[in-house]
Amino acid sequence: MLHLLYLIAFTILAVLAIANLVRNLISLGIETRRGNSRDVSTTKQARRVPHPELLDGNGNVLDEPLLVMRSISIKDAREQLDAIYDSSGSSALEDKSDD
Repeated sequence: MLHLLYLIAFTILAVLAIANLVRNLISLGIETRRGNSRDVSTTKQARRVPHPELLDGNGNVLDEPLLVMRSISIKDAREQLDAIYDSSGSSALEDKSDD
Protein backbone atom coordinates (compact mmCIF):
# COMPACT_ATOMS: atom_id res chain seq x y z
CA MET A 1 0.00 0.00 0.00
CA LEU A 2 2.84 2.39 0.84
CA HIS A 3 4.46 1.68 -2.53
CA LEU A 4 1.31 2.77 -4.30
CA LEU A 5 1.18 5.97 -2.25
CA TYR A 6 4.82 6.76 -3.10
CA LEU A 7 4.17 6.07 -6.77
CA ILE A 8 1.17 8.40 -6.84
CA ALA A 9 3.05 11.15 -4.98
CA PHE A 10 6.05 10.84 -7.32
CA THR A 11 3.81 10.93 -10.39
CA ILE A 12 2.07 14.08 -9.16
CA LEU A 13 5.40 15.78 -8.43
CA ALA A 14 6.80 14.76 -11.81
CA VAL A 15 3.77 16.12 -13.65
CA LEU A 16 3.96 19.39 -11.71
CA ALA A 17 7.68 19.73 -12.45
CA ILE A 18 7.24 19.09 -16.17
CA ALA A 19 4.26 21.48 -16.35
CA ASN A 20 6.34 24.15 -14.60
CA LEU A 21 9.23 23.55 -17.01
CA VAL A 22 6.98 23.90 -20.07
CA ARG A 23 5.31 27.04 -18.66
CA ASN A 24 8.68 28.64 -17.96
CA LEU A 25 9.99 27.78 -21.43
CA ILE A 26 6.91 29.31 -23.05
CA SER A 27 7.13 32.48 -20.96
CA LEU A 28 10.86 32.75 -21.68
CA GLY A 29 10.20 32.45 -25.41
CA ILE A 30 7.54 35.14 -25.25
CA GLU A 31 9.80 37.46 -23.24
CA THR A 32 12.70 37.06 -25.67
CA ARG A 33 10.47 37.88 -28.64
CA ARG A 34 8.92 40.92 -26.96
CA GLY A 35 11.91 41.98 -24.89
CA ASN A 36 14.51 42.50 -27.63
CA SER A 37 13.34 46.00 -28.59
CA ARG A 38 12.98 47.10 -24.96
CA ASP A 39 16.28 45.61 -23.76
CA VAL A 40 18.37 47.41 -26.39
CA SER A 41 17.16 50.85 -25.32
CA THR A 42 17.53 50.16 -21.59
CA THR A 43 21.02 48.66 -21.85
CA LYS A 44 22.31 51.77 -23.60
CA GLN A 45 20.98 53.95 -20.80
CA ALA A 46 22.05 51.71 -17.93
CA ARG A 47 25.72 51.90 -16.96
CA ARG A 48 27.35 48.61 -16.00
CA VAL A 49 28.59 48.69 -12.44
CA PRO A 50 31.15 46.04 -11.44
CA HIS A 51 30.77 43.93 -8.33
CA PRO A 52 32.10 45.71 -5.20
CA GLU A 53 34.71 42.99 -4.59
CA LEU A 54 36.33 43.91 -7.91
CA LEU A 55 36.97 47.49 -6.76
CA ASP A 56 39.83 48.82 -4.64
CA GLY A 57 39.47 51.31 -1.78
CA ASN A 58 39.20 54.26 -4.17
CA GLY A 59 36.51 52.64 -6.31
CA ASN A 60 38.79 51.78 -9.22
CA VAL A 61 38.57 48.39 -10.90
CA LEU A 62 41.34 46.01 -9.76
CA ASP A 63 43.86 45.11 -12.42
CA GLU A 64 45.43 42.09 -10.74
CA PRO A 65 44.69 38.40 -10.73
CA LEU A 66 42.12 37.54 -8.09
CA LEU A 67 42.75 33.80 -8.07
CA VAL A 68 45.89 32.00 -9.06
CA MET A 69 45.71 28.25 -9.51
CA ARG A 70 48.72 26.01 -9.80
CA SER A 71 48.19 22.70 -11.50
CA ILE A 72 50.19 19.69 -10.42
CA SER A 73 50.42 16.25 -11.87
CA ILE A 74 48.38 13.37 -10.55
CA LYS A 75 51.53 11.68 -9.31
CA ASP A 76 52.51 14.74 -7.23
CA ALA A 77 49.00 15.02 -5.84
CA ARG A 78 48.99 11.32 -4.93
CA GLU A 79 52.36 11.68 -3.17
CA GLN A 80 51.12 14.65 -1.15
CA LEU A 81 47.93 12.83 -0.18
CA ASP A 82 49.90 9.73 0.79
CA ALA A 83 52.24 11.85 2.91
CA ILE A 84 49.29 13.44 4.72
CA TYR A 85 47.67 10.05 5.22
CA ASP A 86 50.87 8.46 6.48
CA SER A 87 51.60 11.30 8.89
CA SER A 88 48.09 11.24 10.37
CA GLY A 89 47.89 7.46 10.47
CA SER A 90 51.19 6.93 12.28
CA SER A 91 50.31 9.34 15.10
CA ALA A 92 46.89 7.75 15.55
CA LEU A 93 48.42 4.27 15.74
CA GLU A 94 50.99 5.41 18.30
CA ASP A 95 48.25 6.94 20.47
CA LYS A 96 46.26 3.67 20.40
CA SER A 97 49.30 1.58 21.30
CA ASP A 98 50.06 3.82 24.29
CA ASP A 99 46.61 3.10 25.81
